[in-house]
Amino acid sequence: MRLLRLAKILTIASRYGLDEMILEHEPSGRLAALSRSLHFWRRFDAPSAVRLRQALEALGPIFVKFGQVLSTRRDLLRPDIADELAKLQDRVPPFSSELALAQIEQAYGRPASAVFAEFDLQPVASASIAQVHFARLRPEDGGHEVAVKILRPQMHEVIANDLALLETLAVVLEKAWPDGKRLKPREVVSEFAKYLYDELDLMREAANCSQLRRNFLGSRLLRVPEVHWDQCTTTVMVMERMRGIPISQTEALLAAGIDLSALSRAGVEIFFTQVFRDGFFHADMHPGNIFVATDPVHHGSYIALDFGIVGTLTDTDKNYLAQNFLAFFQRDYKRVATAHIEAGWAPPETRADEFEAAIRAVCEPIFDRPLHEISFGRVLLRLFQTSRRFNVEIQPQLMMLQKTLLNIEGLGRQLDPDLDLWKTAKPFLERWMREQVGGRAFQRCLQQEAPYWARTLPQLPRLVHQVLARPQAQDLGPVLVALQRTQRQQSRLLAVITVLLAALLISQYF
Repeated sequence: MRLLRLAKILTIASRYGLDEMILEHEPSGRLAALSRSLHFWRRFDAPSAVRLRQALEALGPIFVKFGQVLSTRRDLLRPDIADELAKLQDRVPPFSSELALAQIEQAYGRPASAVFAEFDLQPVASASIAQVHFARLRPEDGGHEVAVKILRPQMHEVIANDLALLETLAVVLEKAWPDGKRLKPREVVSEFAKYLYDELDLMREAANCSQLRRNFLGSRLLRVPEVHWDQCTTTVMVMERMRGIPISQTEALLAAGIDLSALSRAGVEIFFTQVFRDGFFHADMHPGNIFVATDPVHHGSYIALDFGIVGTLTDTDKNYLAQNFLAFFQRDYKRVATAHIEAGWAPPETRADEFEAAIRAVCEPIFDRPLHEISFGRVLLRLFQTSRRFNVEIQPQLMMLQKTLLNIEGLGRQLDPDLDLWKTAKPFLERWMREQVGGRAFQRCLQQEAPYWARTLPQLPRLVHQVLARPQAQDLGPVLVALQRTQRQQSRLLAVITVLLAALLISQYF
């Protein structure tokens, strides 16, 4: 099966001339000439950018997603290629309305007319995994206008075949390439597979949507649709219909009176809020998934769509990233280097001063510059070269965060090329760090730990009795000493907690 899939990939690549597109960048030009001579019968009418987009569509959902990410990297691609790949964001060829209705009937066990009062057979968006139709619920279900997301048929088989091939390629890469083990390609593919399979379960996507909506409930920055749970299944998701302008249509946004500079700054704040406050972030933020509200009540707010891929971070990840970001913004490259070593991402024998000098050489040239003067693609390439030199291990759990950072930077470049990313992000991170180490953080920690101590302290007499009731043959001396030490520590801690709680209560009234 994997060999057949590989053969299909090579066939499609040859049909659309992808080999020529790749080899044309070879300095001597000999390989490109050789390829043309071997494929003398090929004649292409469409431009190379169109053929690249068509090839990715023909190759399937994983490759479409790769094209979606590439489309935001206008600093790395020719404008015609970036424009063409942008069509992959929401203009993948749809499947037929008959198949859509069959999917709905299979999901509910009844026809679409029994679930929806109105159902538009023409899809409004079609992506690699699913497509969306507008509809209206029946009066007994509230009669709301909704968007209905329907999973493409037989997606599990397609994804399984592609992932099997990627896993094989990852094994080969790990064994054949000197950097293979450090880059952990099998772990990266495994992480990617987890997110892809999550995206195939629309109930999971509905839960992601609901969580993100709850995190930003009442926010002026971001709107998230409400989920209609009674109509959701693993293959059909029904949510509130949202109205707005796609964020990629900058001329339409300007005509609607949207301040693009403020919009770009709000995007940076939304991203850092999701990552550092919530540890839960939208990880597929390409332009096709983001709209801007233009109604009077929510004018200028972001609208998030498509919640199949989200990222999560532990408290350890958040603290580590925040320290690195802040040290980076403050140009404290020594702290960046030592943080990598302390986290175990760089080997313990790494010389911090050499690592610091290498990071400085990469990062210092991009400070105090607007986005249009910075190529993050080249910066990432140099950082990659630096990490290889110092044997820094790739962290698969941060793969989605890295992808999202590229999307955010690409959006910022479109909205406001003069945006100073550093000045926009630094105050937010400084405020977040103060909340993590200040009085509020201590109060929050006490509130979280209080139930544990309330359960544990009353149990101490029983635990002591159980130990004393054990057979005398046992040497109870060390156990009793340990219990006495623990009881004294807990008594002191309880006294401290009592004083602090009293102080906090008094501070509420004075």
